[in-house]
Amino acid sequence: MVITLDNLQGKKVYIESYGCTYNHADTRRLEAILEGLGCQLTGPDEADAVIINTCTVIGATERKILRRLAAFADRDLYVTGCMPLVQEELIRSVCTPQIIHPDEIHRLSSGVGTRSPGAVGVVQVASGCVGRCSYCVTRLARGRLKSAPPDEIINAVRNLAASGAYEIQLTGQDVAAWGLDRGESLPDLLRAISEVPGRFALRLGMMHPASVLRILDPLVDAYGSEKVFRFLHLPVQSGSDTVLERMQRGYRAADVLTIVDTFRERYPDMMISSDFITGFPGETEAEFQETLEHLQRAAFVKVNITRYSRRPGTPAAALKDLPERVRKVRSRALLREGDRIYDQYNETWIGRETPIVATEKNAPGSTVCRNPCYLNVVIKEDLPFGFSGRAVITENHRHYVIGELVPGDDRGEV
Repeated sequence: MVITLDNLQGKKVYIESYGCTYNHADTRRLEAILEGLGCQLTGPDEADAVIINTCTVIGATERKILRRLAAFADRDLYVTGCMPLVQEELIRSVCTPQIIHPDEIHRLSSGVGTRSPGAVGVVQVASGCVGRCSYCVTRLARGRLKSAPPDEIINAVRNLAASGAYEIQLTGQDVAAWGLDRGESLPDLLRAISEVPGRFALRLGMMHPASVLRILDPLVDAYGSEKVFRFLHLPVQSGSDTVLERMQRGYRAADVLTIVDTFRERYPDMMISSDFITGFPGETEAEFQETLEHLQRAAFVKVNITRYSRRPGTPAAALKDLPERVRKVRSRALLREGDRIYDQYNETWIGRETPIVATEKNAPGSTVCRNPCYLNVVIKEDLPFGFSGRAVITENHRHYVIGELVPGDDRGEV
């Protein structure tokens, strides 16, 4: 049974959230709704009710969530996110929670923008996708593409920028597909957002290569705005055409290289990240080598490697799995190469001076900043959110670099 959030009015609530940026933005929406209902957000021990915002994209996450659900089975438990949309029976095998449909969260929340701690905001531009990937359960949970209206998105960006957000993340299951259901296109949206007053930069979320190909040239042009980070998350999944065909991804490996080369020709320092799945059913050693070579050729920075995980209800679930040992060996090989490329990219910044803006704080005495290419620059000083200055990059720590402020920069906020 799906409930309304009125059931939680006035309670102390603990929320645990998993999954992508889109899912965590739903959690921010949920927190705002609960606060409006007089709820107090608290830790698990003090809570009258527990909400788990679930993700089911891979088996490992599913298993972890099931353990957490079992741990809270004797509590007043609520579940939302992707799992109850496609795996309600599995959830009820370990607990008997009440279900909060994600659509209910969106119905009760105003606008499409949420604010995270620091100078980071998130705007959910669309849910669902236009793909038919044979292994993906998320498309079954979230359905077909539903784009938010452009005026709602632009207003959300305007409000977040006015509230002090410098980094504004546009998120969805496939950001590049935004507008296809409305007869509009992402480059047009980006141009309109770039005209919004204020000092901010957009970090665009993951984009399916097939969707990018439809809008490649105007999208590259749109990245020319100072209000767009030179960062592209392009999930490739495989560098083998035969595997891509079995995955039903809708493009060839050469198409991805066309995208990468077109962006880098215009923006040589651009950070392009990717996702790969190793050990997809039937993947041969030769096909895996094609993927490894593809990673090397594309030189993706910050690569997410996932061992193939069978998901219920998907066409690929009927295929025979490769041995876990094979999947593990291949994932480690890709990760090693991805780490080497990450280091190589960061090393190109050593000794260079770059603009930075302070967006987060992860440890006392230091500040996380971003440069125009979304490089993660840690300054070993306490800087106010929104601080704008210049730094010289001095050290590479792979997932971040160390920068030293250029003397003479003030410590004011943007």
